[in-house]
Amino acid sequence: MRLRTVLCSTASVVSALALLSGCGGATTAASSSDKPLVGVDYPRSDTDFWNSYIKYTPQFAKELSLDLKTTNSQNDVAKLTANAQTFLSQGVKGVAMAPQDTAAIAPTLAQMEAKKIPVVTVDTRPDSGKVYMVVRADNRAYGEKACQYLGTKLGGKGKVVMLQGDLASINGRDRTEAFNECMKKNYPGIKVFGEATNWDGAVAAQKLQTDLTAHPDIKGVYMQSSFALSGTLQVLKQRGLLVDPKDRKHVFVVSNDGIPEELKSIAAGKIDATVSQPADLYAKYALYYLKAAIDGKTFKPGKTDHDSTIIQVRPGLLEDQLSAPLVTADGGTYGGVPSVKSDDTSLWGNNLG
Repeated sequence: MRLRTVLCSTASVVSALALLSGCGGATTAASSSDKPLVGVDYPRSDTDFWNSYIKYTPQFAKELSLDLKTTNSQNDVAKLTANAQTFLSQGVKGVAMAPQDTAAIAPTLAQMEAKKIPVVTVDTRPDSGKVYMVVRADNRAYGEKACQYLGTKLGGKGKVVMLQGDLASINGRDRTEAFNECMKKNYPGIKVFGEATNWDGAVAAQKLQTDLTAHPDIKGVYMQSSFALSGTLQVLKQRGLLVDPKDRKHVFVVSNDGIPEELKSIAAGKIDATVSQPADLYAKYALYYLKAAIDGKTFKPGKTDHDSTIIQVRPGLLEDQLSAPLVTADGGTYGGVPSVKSDDTSLWGNNLG
């Protein structure tokens, strides 16, 4: 039986959650003046994952009866700061953002706090400063799941490349540290080549090419995001390594996002696994918590009614860690980590219209 998150008002949360039960098509928010106005800054629109998040956001704004203003900071913290000022001038009652530089956003968060504008951060957690809620999956678990899968497939021996994101981001740090720690503890016979890429697909492809030239016996790749998918497949194809998983030359590839192209690539045997990061739930609960903040609700650490856990990261900062399953072709268990099949209809990547 699912446990409901403790709220200051049980009756009010039942009412609020009822608004979340539907799932209609993407649409723009209505403009009725009696609806709370909220701002959502999209961090970028150059990846399938974030484009999916952008698609879901107006859908859930409508379901929650929120008016919506949006901006796009294009992976630039200076633009995010300017966009926050725009939201303030528009009179928003709350802001959702996904700062890619989790240290540099602190002054903006301080300004929002001073003006009593609640902020929900999505996908990333600020290194300092206060927000009402962080909506995020457990990014350390991403690295651990990738480690357990590759460690199992390689039999605890060999060489792998980790195509890191941006270590200025808490996500890049969490995935990197967890992967390295898991490998050191559980698979000390595997050599890891860590490559910083700044979430740039071209950089990732170039560094993978260099590593494969220097170490042609590399048998695994962990991509910390689907940004590297296209380039990785291209490099493997050029080197004659994009072969069936049963072929001895096969290089095992684990990605991270759960976009439709990853799921198709798993089914086709081009890559082997991914961790499905919930783009739909990021949009849904970012707006849910903004509405809750506007309504004066409070939350405590513990299990939620939507298969997640709220943890206290530090005093005054809560994070709702949403579910993010390992996805494989066979739905097997690897290093104690269960997975779901790539064609499972519960995965958001299989439900985009």
